[in-house]
Amino acid sequence: MGQISRLRQMIRNPTEQKTAAWKCALLKSNLPSLIPVINIFNMPTYLIAIAVLGLVVLIVIGLYNKMTRMRILTQEAWSGIGATLQQRLDLVPNLVEVVKGYAGHENKTLTDVIKVRNESISALTPEAQIEAAKHMQAALMNVRALSEQYPDLKANMNFVRLQEELAAIEEKLNQSRRYYNGTVRNYNQSISVFPHNMVASVFGFKASPFFLEDASAQTAPKVSF
Repeated sequence: MGQISRLRQMIRNPTEQKTAAWKCALLKSNLPSLIPVINIFNMPTYLIAIAVLGLVVLIVIGLYNKMTRMRILTQEAWSGIGATLQQRLDLVPNLVEVVKGYAGHENKTLTDVIKVRNESISALTPEAQIEAAKHMQAALMNVRALSEQYPDLKANMNFVRLQEELAAIEEKLNQSRRYYNGTVRNYNQSISVFPHNMVASVFGFKASPFFLEDASAQTAPKVSF
């Protein structure tokens, strides 16, 4: 209160009175929220630079961890697809043997299935595996079309069982595909927007491929005799 009294005694004109009134109100308020602002402006430049740098590092770490978690989700989703694709590949040899017993002269169709299976096994990257999976789907469609030419083959219990297993695998694959594509969409969007894209560029985050269904494989195939 002594400071306020001295200010009032020193004031002689209206302008100074207004200024003094403002200063008195500021001293009376004694707002704690003003203290950090005053302290920041009084900080040495190097301390401010360190604080800003620390904030940037924290932001980068947060973005990096977020994108890493999203990338892991896509990898886990792809692992589920890979396991399902392997189940389908495991059925191909038995399917070929059953069909061969009824349509041994259909070498082209069965040879194509075996060839595609071998390509699928040798595919290492997700992009190559996706392409091989589309080829396998088309090859299996050819086998189904081939079975239409042989009523006895369609009635064979082993063939029927294999077709049922393949149908179940296809349904499981469709579910896994939808989940995987969802994780890929979220991840790819994340690494493409600012400021995520800057961190992604520095740390090598790459877009993941979508596993889209091959529409051409849904059309009636042409069977080679």
